[in-house]
Amino acid sequence: MRQSCVNDAPPVIPAPLVSALRAARFVAALTGAGVSAESGVPTFRDAQTGLWAQFDPLELATPAAFARNPKRVWDWYAMRRERVGRVTPNPAHVALAVLERHAPEFLLITQNVDGLHQRAGSRRVVELHGNITRVCCSRDGTPAEHWEDTDAAAPPRCATCGAFLRPDVVWFEEMLPQDALAAAEDAASRCDILLVVGTSAGVYPAAALPTLARRHGAQVVEINTETTPLSAQADYALRGKAGIVLPTLVAAVWSASAPPA
Repeated sequence: MRQSCVNDAPPVIPAPLVSALRAARFVAALTGAGVSAESGVPTFRDAQTGLWAQFDPLELATPAAFARNPKRVWDWYAMRRERVGRVTPNPAHVALAVLERHAPEFLLITQNVDGLHQRAGSRRVVELHGNITRVCCSRDGTPAEHWEDTDAAAPPRCATCGAFLRPDVVWFEEMLPQDALAAAEDAASRCDILLVVGTSAGVYPAAALPTLARRHGAQVVEINTETTPLSAQADYALRGKAGIVLPTLVAAVWSASAPPA
């Protein structure tokens, strides 16, 4: 079933979807860059402006790139980390935090690395690609709470072993964290409803989660501004900005002032 937002007007939420969410014991959500973009977080490629426009992503976000030029990679992520610190969660982030409080069981699976879901109040969050606001040891992954970025020629070093620190994110050519992926796959196989928000669901292994959910009997609800490869498989495709659609959906399900359509 397809529903659209026109000129940013709230969509009409189908009554069967409202009923299904009210009855669901386990709701999961998979979020992507579209959710963060509504807060002003540039996508990976959109952030390649100014000085950074000259670089290929493989020069900025791979283990080999870090080995060749650790300072360049560190500075690229430091710039992005500073930008993320200036933005705030949007109504989509807040709506998902509200949904978590209402659902008997809930898990938020995100491909985003900005930490905005946690800042909005979400507690049960699985980060498939890490978190750009965190820094860790490049040798063993130990988190670094504090560091001194004083060397103009190199990243700061781990206080324990002296290795360079790096952003705690998943780079190209790296595997997703196995515990995060396992938790995501478990949620997809057990949930009653999977919301897929602001992602094209075209990058594996995250792209396999909606298919896994449907195989185990879940309803899949896509929320996106445009048609994606997932749209034909989704039980519901709600067209519009996540910051408009999600609050409308949550209100329709759990607010007495917004009865189902």
